[in-house]
Amino acid sequence: MDRYNLIEGKNEREIVLLKGKPCVWGRCAFCDYIHDNGEDEKELIKLNKAVLKNVTGELKALEVINSGSVFELPMETLKDIKKIVEEKNIEKLFFESHWSYRHRLDEIREFFNIPIIFKCGIETFDDYFRNKVLKKGAVFSGPKEVRKYFESICLLVGIQGQTKEMIDKDIEYLLKYFSKGCVNIFIENTTDIKRNEKLISWFQKKYSYLQSDSRVEVLFENTDFGVGE
Repeated sequence: MDRYNLIEGKNEREIVLLKGKPCVWGRCAFCDYIHDNGEDEKELIKLNKAVLKNVTGELKALEVINSGSVFELPMETLKDIKKIVEEKNIEKLFFESHWSYRHRLDEIREFFNIPIIFKCGIETFDDYFRNKVLKKGAVFSGPKEVRKYFESICLLVGIQGQTKEMIDKDIEYLLKYFSKGCVNIFIENTTDIKRNEKLISWFQKKYSYLQSDSRVEVLFENTDFGVGE
């Protein structure tokens, strides 16, 4: 399992994949990433300390991800991150958060006291597909409500049952309302959700221009950020 990498090009930053307690939601139909967590806080802290030792601060930006939300990381790990931020003169942080934590984001902002970009896995703005098929557990009125809390979102593309019209609308909203975003091409895993190869091929052709858009990162593999397995 790779847990540290240096991302160059778009949004240059260091990235670490840490371990936290189980995801607060943990019921997404497409996700088996949630298995990378634990209940033994001492072991979580120990592993996270080892991973964080890799951070150099050379890019002045650090992204911290885990199989859930930043709120599931142990408090000691948050303190370790803060210490590194101060020692390495890091100027910007990226964290992930589930929609259910949207009213608590300021707790993290106040703790670190530097600019933070929170990323939220929206997957799609189609409410039925998001909550009934993908079982995301995120109910909102539309992109304007999401933008009240999150500057960056993650979308999921290439699933059986998804349509071109859904994806067109999702990309439209991403580019119109959000300053940053990540589009994840679905990779089949241990869940029952399946890929739609024709839809992915269509997306690659129609939205190839996103590769040169500084706001959007398109991931064709789960490990494109250089972490995970």
